[in-house]
Amino acid sequence: MSVFTLGIWTVKEGREDDFVRAWRELAERTKEDFPDEAATLLRDREQQNRFVSFGPWESLDQIEQWRNSKTFQAGVGKIRELLDDFAPSTLDVAAEIR
Repeated sequence: MSVFTLGIWTVKEGREDDFVRAWRELAERTKEDFPDEAATLLRDREQQNRFVSFGPWESLDQIEQWRNSKTFQAGVGKIRELLDDFAPSTLDVAAEIR
């Protein structure tokens, strides 16, 4: 089963570069804990302080393990001070074309 996490991040104006650095740091540390996982961060061309991140996971248990980890707690704690808003989601694949 493949499960995805998705985050929609609205960053405080002028803090976009700080956010990208903090997000990258969290992703790199997560990669150390979960070497088979990957993550992508996208930036909205129309709204420069809006970012979308996503990544596939093996299972809901793995996502829960990650979200309860010190890596996640510290990383998101650092990121939250840079945000106006954050909307996380956990998603299942409904259809796929390759």
